[in-house]
Amino acid sequence: MPQGEIELQAFGPHHIEGAVALSRQESWPHRPQDWQMALQLSSGAVALDGQGRVAGTILVTPYGMDCAMINMVIVDRNARGKGLGRRLMDQAFALAGNRPLRLVATADGMPLYEKLGFVPSGTILQHQGKVAALGAPDGVEAAGPDDLPDIKALDRDAYGADREALIDALAERGQLAVIRHNGAIEAYAAIRPFGRGEVIGPVIAESAADAKALISFFAAPRPGAFLRVDTGSATGIANWLEEIGLTHVGGGVAMDRPPKTGADQIRPKVYALANQALG
Repeated sequence: MPQGEIELQAFGPHHIEGAVALSRQESWPHRPQDWQMALQLSSGAVALDGQGRVAGTILVTPYGMDCAMINMVIVDRNARGKGLGRRLMDQAFALAGNRPLRLVATADGMPLYEKLGFVPSGTILQHQGKVAALGAPDGVEAAGPDDLPDIKALDRDAYGADREALIDALAERGQLAVIRHNGAIEAYAAIRPFGRGEVIGPVIAESAADAKALISFFAAPRPGAFLRVDTGSATGIANWLEEIGLTHVGGGVAMDRPPKTGADQIRPKVYALANQALG
């Protein structure tokens, strides 16, 4: 490969070290383990410069044939302005096939995504910090292995896609909690190690009160711990997250290609994402 030429390759485990270095350049908190989980659930591409260093990344996380999340889109600052972002997106389109696409855009990425036909569908708010001391909520309990089929069905109904592999990965790496009504699971949440501490999400619930109870279930035994929650601006829990010590520090714009229909957008059950990358 000539000096300075950029080559695209399939993203493999041996690229994770370079991907971590690239994400740290952007002040993203991802550890090698966080990249490993994303790659476990995804396929993707890396851009390698003339010295074989990772100069760009992109992952595509399929949720059945229902949709795919495009995520971990990073281009090295020294390689920008040369069309590399568009080349990576073309690779993502090929990997996604005919699936509808979703992503959470940064301000830098939005102009490209809009040119490629993505349409904004909401605002994602990243909240994080050292959580305040909270009382344990009533009505929430730890989930067990036998609960996974019902959790997956509830998640599918709320998110509109089959995320069984994601939920299995969350159960493997973290903890799940549920709220039952007459013996049936009607809300759930997950927590797992991520970045500087732990991330709570997804949070799927019938009401904001249940969403807060699920978050409190994980936060209560962790006073002073560093936690993160990525929530939609329309969920109505952002002010409460601030009150318990999780400060709004940024976020992004949820985008879809093709645009969601009105019926698709009426999904009030999703109170927090797994994180911005995984939806």
